[in-house]
Amino acid sequence: MKRLNITLPERVAEAIEVYQNKSKFITEAIIEKIEKDKKEKLDTLLIEGYKNEYSLDKKINQDLEYVTLEGWPD
Repeated sequence: MKRLNITLPERVAEAIEVYQNKSKFITEAIIEKIEKDKKEKLDTLLIEGYKNEYSLDKKINQDLEYVTLEGWPD
């Protein structure tokens, strides 16, 4: 464990007064925020990757469409 001194806005400090273990609450809130940020970053990277590969995927699909439709009635 590492001890930190932090400064909180008055309204935040008042809001967490209801929690018996403030350190645990703050730790869980920070972990939740870090996980949310990681997920958002991953989502952004996935979207960018999809956008970058979309045209190539579309071209491959068009090139191979005849195979996919082969044997299907017209």
